[in-house]
Amino acid sequence: MTPKTPPALRAIRLVHTIVWAFFAAVILAIPVAAWQRRFQLFWVLTGIVIVEVLVLALNNLRCPLTGVAARYTEDRRDNFDIYLPLLLARYNKQVFGALFVAGVVFGVIRAVTGR
Repeated sequence: MTPKTPPALRAIRLVHTIVWAFFAAVILAIPVAAWQRRFQLFWVLTGIVIVEVLVLALNNLRCPLTGVAARYTEDRRDNFDIYLPLLLARYNKQVFGALFVAGVVFGVIRAVTGR
């Protein structure tokens, strides 16, 4: 980003980063809720992420904010639309997808077995 970055792009990047941080926190909280045997919270958090996955799926696996940000720049690096390090932005879905699946599997096993 340069000092000439349009204010609208900076605002989109900030909002996108806040939304990303919310979903990252939700994904990280899923196994914690399961560990604490707070299964109602576990299912609510899981449902929140599933809704986000549906939004991404309906948008060709891209955040809708990516398309909005693209209107303000020609830059198409993996992090052009969010304040994340390039590698984290590039592998975000793989990293947090794996954490989500692992957290849900852990929670379901814990709920079913009682262990």
